[in-house]
Amino acid sequence: MAYTISDACISCAACESECPTNSISEGAEHFVIDADSCIDCGVCADVCPTGAITA
Repeated sequence: MAYTISDACISCAACESECPTNSISEGAEHFVIDADSCIDCGVCADVCPTGAITA
């Protein structure tokens, strides 16, 4: 199951640069994760300063 980013995202882009599959991009309100290319590695969740990324 792919990780998701909640409304707690502050759009700091810390996760985007760490994603090994480039599955994270800026959405309309906050960053989003492409579920089809996410490999569930958890790196994004580890670097998120607000805890907005969950499995």
